[in-house]
Amino acid sequence: MNASRAHLLIDLQQEDGFPLHGFDEVIRNNIALADAVRAAGIPLLYSRHVNAADGSDLPPGEPRDGEGRPASYRAGSRQVEILQCLAPRAGDQVFDKPRYSCFHRSGLDARLKHLGVTRLGVSGVLTDACVLATVLDAFALGYRVDLVVDACTSTTAAAHYSATLIMANWVYAIELFGTSEYLRALRGEPHASWRPTEPDQFAHVPETLPQTIARLEAALQPQRPQE
Repeated sequence: MNASRAHLLIDLQQEDGFPLHGFDEVIRNNIALADAVRAAGIPLLYSRHVNAADGSDLPPGEPRDGEGRPASYRAGSRQVEILQCLAPRAGDQVFDKPRYSCFHRSGLDARLKHLGVTRLGVSGVLTDACVLATVLDAFALGYRVDLVVDACTSTTAAAHYSATLIMANWVYAIELFGTSEYLRALRGEPHASWRPTEPDQFAHVPETLPQTIARLEAALQPQRPQE
């Protein structure tokens, strides 16, 4: 299962401008993923969102401070560094990007192609911004995507699940996992996951969002006998 794979940890940085839903658990899950990916001999990649310190490369409308500099993710600041508990190790690679997608002006696509990667594991933040943009670009570039749902988050649970459902509905080359099941998959053990079989399988209206989230969560649970 592990040939032609890589795993990407998205923007797990010191930046503290956004209170994130369930972030402590997400950090723990990403630590477990990083350890397992390295143990499996799979390339572990990181992205960092980094804005030019003088604000010269910000897109229109991006928040600035009183001096016209980026309000967040400013190059040279502590906030752009990876969380210490997830710090890259020898052999890991870090890709800096100035936009949401990890493929934007980062060299990531070229590196993945050089490594022969066709299947990309994804986890990190924010589900409805950098994770979503990266997954959509990965799909457009021809990669299969493994999204570890409980190793991603956003500012609210609603934002996290809304973006997850968009990906589940329209990224046809995606497979969704919980962390524990993804770790089983990396070890070659029986595991639970969910793949789309047709477009818009989690179609919903605002009033049924809670039930749709519950249906998604149920689809990620193992259906095997108790161990």
